[in-house]
Amino acid sequence: MEKIKIGVFGGSGFYNLLEKAEAIEIDTPYGKPSAKITIGEYAGQKIAFLPRHGEKHQYPPHKIPYRANIWAFKELGVERIIGPSAAGSLQPGIKPGDFVVCDQFIDRTWGREDTFFDGPKVAHISSAHPYCPELRKLAIACCRELGITTHDKGAVVVINGPRFSTTAESRWFSSHGWEVINMTQYPEAILAREAEICYANISLITDFDAGLEGMSDIKPVTTEEVIKVFNENNEKIRKVIFKMIEKMFKPSDCQCGEALKTAFM
Repeated sequence: MEKIKIGVFGGSGFYNLLEKAEAIEIDTPYGKPSAKITIGEYAGQKIAFLPRHGEKHQYPPHKIPYRANIWAFKELGVERIIGPSAAGSLQPGIKPGDFVVCDQFIDRTWGREDTFFDGPKVAHISSAHPYCPELRKLAIACCRELGITTHDKGAVVVINGPRFSTTAESRWFSSHGWEVINMTQYPEAILAREAEICYANISLITDFDAGLEGMSDIKPVTTEEVIKVFNENNEKIRKVIFKMIEKMFKPSDCQCGEALKTAFM
């Protein structure tokens, strides 16, 4: 099979990307991915799409087969992954409908299988800068070209889920200056790095997190409002993804493809 160099993960409510796509099954050493991978073409480039929660959102965030998902993309030849995700805001200046192109994460999960190197081969990769700088630049440029309010950096707090934060937890996260909160960025981002695949996240802000309720001009979140913003965000992210793919015609200058070069003892 011809190598497919671009992979896209779908998040909550984002379960398909391409028309006239072929669905394929891939087995991995870590079991099956979340769903069949659909292969299609856009702007002359082959694209692999996989909804991380499954086709019917049957995988909660702590049960997603992250290793199988990344491994499957690697098997297909994927070199760049766009990983959008729904997220809540931890800061008043980041509003529902905004996009945040994250540059850092804070891992507050537990029990997730988060490495391909469980032994006897062990790798210690750097996660100082966990997202691909080149892919982030491209995401920011495409968001702004489309007129989307975009924050060009931000730290995402990754909680285990499936429950949301308490008000106390949320206020603690906000007090550190962290920008957004999500349930899936870890270990997805770091597994992509272990697989030496460029990875960028675009956090699609659907609501203010619990700790911000009661502050000036911030009203308690309602399901109706979240769904409205959610649907609007998913339409916007499709446009961003297609715009990014249109510009992915030359090799990246980043070091993601050499992440394991100095990782072994």
